[in-house]
Amino acid sequence: MSLSKVGGILSAGLNGINYPVQTVEYLVVAGGGGGGALSFGGGTSGGGGGGAGGLLSATGLAVTIGSSITVTVGAGGAGGATSGGSGTSGSNSVFSSITASGGGGGGGNTVSGVAGGSGGGGGAGGSTTTGGTGTSGQGFAGGNNHAGSPFIAGGGGGAGSVGVAGVNGGNGGAGIGSSISGSAIVYASGGGGGGYTTLGGLGGYQTGGASGPANPSNGFSGVGNTGQGGGGATGSTGGATSANGSGGAGGSGIVIIRYPSYLAPATSTTGSPEMVVTGAWRVYTFVASGTITF
Repeated sequence: MSLSKVGGILSAGLNGINYPVQTVEYLVVAGGGGGGALSFGGGTSGGGGGGAGGLLSATGLAVTIGSSITVTVGAGGAGGATSGGSGTSGSNSVFSSITASGGGGGGGNTVSGVAGGSGGGGGAGGSTTTGGTGTSGQGFAGGNNHAGSPFIAGGGGGAGSVGVAGVNGGNGGAGIGSSISGSAIVYASGGGGGGYTTLGGLGGYQTGGASGPANPSNGFSGVGNTGQGGGGATGSTGGATSANGSGGAGGSGIVIIRYPSYLAPATSTTGSPEMVVTGAWRVYTFVASGTITF
């Protein structure tokens, strides 16, 4: 048997021996925040877009052979369901020592967006509301509302940019693309903010939870396992007191781990992660919480 040195680690020759994993690359995305609901009354106002789940990605994370490592996949937050109610923030995702923060909920009527991995957009209404702040290194702030008539909410922040202020429904902030799974996917984009007799805002890069396109209408939910923010509900004229304009739910998070395929596979996992070998990489994708032991 001959041995060669690849990336500073001895790898096997013809006999196909797998050497232990020392470090891994990871992508950890938290659950996105839910969008805000519209407000009923003399007129109806749109809800703020939900903020994207925090996104953390890096190489070179050391792992301990034989130790079980916890993997937590954060759930997306619920959209606001009552008149003028704010969206719920998403839940954190965790891998080993890495914790991505859940996205902030979008603001309801005259309510500011909630801080999170990325911040929720400010809800519409007659007073100024602000987007929630993002977490440094994980995501950006949500957009402010448009104070006064027309009552338009801000978009939720994304991992790649801030949410847009409320102009014809503020667009959600951009997400970040990653090919760690072997396919190019955009993660952690913000939800669009709800409009008022106008179209709602788009999700970030048009992949987040877009807000309602009609008036009145529910916000669209973020796609599961992307950490996208949910869209805010779009309002209408004349009160629309029988309308059920709810915010969209945030998309759940995801945890992806990869390392060179010539190294040993995990000795055990829980949570049923998918394992594939693609090109030079061995990739574990968790869409539900579990553990992994190398």
